Amino acid sequence: MPTESLLADPPLWLTTPFLGEPDATALLGTLDAELPWQRPTLRLYGREHPIPRCQVWIGDPEARYRYSGRDFLPEPWHPAVAILRDRVIAALTMTGTECHFNSVLLNRYAGGEERMGWHSDDEPELGPKALIAAVSLGAERPLRFRWKDRRASAFNAWLPHDSLLVMGPGTQEWLQHALLPRRLPGLRISLTFRQVHA
Repeated sequence: MPTESLLADPPLWLTTPFLGEPDATALLGTLDAELPWQRPTLRLYGREHPIPRCQVWIGDPEARYRYSGRDFLPEPWHPAVAILRDRVIAALTMTGTECHFNSVLLNRYAGGEERMGWHSDDEPELGPKALIAAVSLGAERPLRFRWKDRRASAFNAWLPHDSLLVMGPGTQEWLQHALLPRRLPGLRISLTFRQVHA
């Protein structure tokens, strides 16, 4: 699995392909058809707004998560997602990266107009040195990164179908990321595996 270092400090690296074909495309179809996709609303400036994508939070029973003022209770592990989690852990272990993931946030983008705004995955439940592994399936799109202290220019990490992006410890402390609207057609599903601390 070819791996490219996008940033050394904090560590950010991309592996592609990750699963290989036909596994990656089959998994995309399974997740799209079988998961209980939701479009929750979030309160902004005193008004409720539906998020501009669909999502589902999956994990161990104790992996409760809070962001944008809402509490999310995990759905049980879908068998295909649990198998993918174990493959991600095994791949990272082979590189000497010790990790355990008890939860995953899946986002479903129907097309290029659906998006995720600027944020860091730095909620207290993730701990001070969170490691997050993101698998991308479907249409290729760039994940945009910017430094919180603006020390350098923003940059794109293009995430093709069947790729694994690892955001190592310190990434959420120093960087924000966003999936901005693009005139790019096609379904995309991302899975961001993480460890939530009760």
